[in-house]
Amino acid sequence: MAETDSTEPEMPAPETCERLEPLVRRVLAGNASPFTYTGTQTYLVGTATELAVIDPGPDDPEHIAALVAEIGDARVVAIACTHTHRDHSPAAAPLAEITGAPIIGCAPLVIESDMPRADAPFDQSYAPNRVLSDGETIAGEGWTLRAVATPGHTSNHLCYALEETGALFTGDHVMGWSTTVVAPPDGDMAAYMASMDLLYEREDRIYYPAHGPAVDNPRQLVRGMIGHRRQRERQILRHLGDAPQAIPDLVRKMYVGLDERLVGAAGQSVLAHLIDLELRDRVTRFDGGWRLSGELRQPLSPSP
Repeated sequence: MAETDSTEPEMPAPETCERLEPLVRRVLAGNASPFTYTGTQTYLVGTATELAVIDPGPDDPEHIAALVAEIGDARVVAIACTHTHRDHSPAAAPLAEITGAPIIGCAPLVIESDMPRADAPFDQSYAPNRVLSDGETIAGEGWTLRAVATPGHTSNHLCYALEETGALFTGDHVMGWSTTVVAPPDGDMAAYMASMDLLYEREDRIYYPAHGPAVDNPRQLVRGMIGHRRQRERQILRHLGDAPQAIPDLVRKMYVGLDERLVGAAGQSVLAHLIDLELRDRVTRFDGGWRLSGELRQPLSPSP
């Protein structure tokens, strides 16, 4: 799920398969929306003999049929989810039943949330056979996927590094069209920023996100996204320096021209920033909204 719109990429039609490199194929689910962009992208990683399925997507019969057709006679070593939002993991159970493959990857997570979206945000059906910790691997003939823990968007979020090619499957942590929403109570801005710093220190060749086109300049994009979040933080402090404010007021000033369907989601990310700033003693909350903490209650100069 994302925070802002971007330019529409050229993507294949839903439920068609595209080979991205010798070990990687992509099948786009037909679940396009303001939160999923052109839809969730399921990746088939491996050979004609053995493969893994990353982010099987929604429990949609047409999408599952497309995946089964592309899998063919290959043995599915694992069905691996980056996290358990409902556009990513619900197809894991029916696909496992069809293929006999184990579900291996992120931990289960079901919590109450007021995140603004059309369906319940977390997949209650997700039941992995094995949960991967940071650094653990899934392997098949000629390929190895290593789990990279990247909490922030959700506390259970994993990326998967294809060690043979330098590709990283980034789920919703880094997307090809937008920054991701960090929505409390599970989304955590401090954890998200730490995960972004971790990715910036890596030397991945390319990112394959769950939404939007591949990213062939990973470190440049991550650096820009870190800067974007820091700019949002400065905006919040500057506006609260003018006067105490509620989140809707901050969103209106910070996200000029935002699609109305995404206003609630933007408010969630602002809340995540405010909680992080509160833990760092830079802001405090009160009945009517948020204000700077005592020592900061003075107008701030514009950021350079």
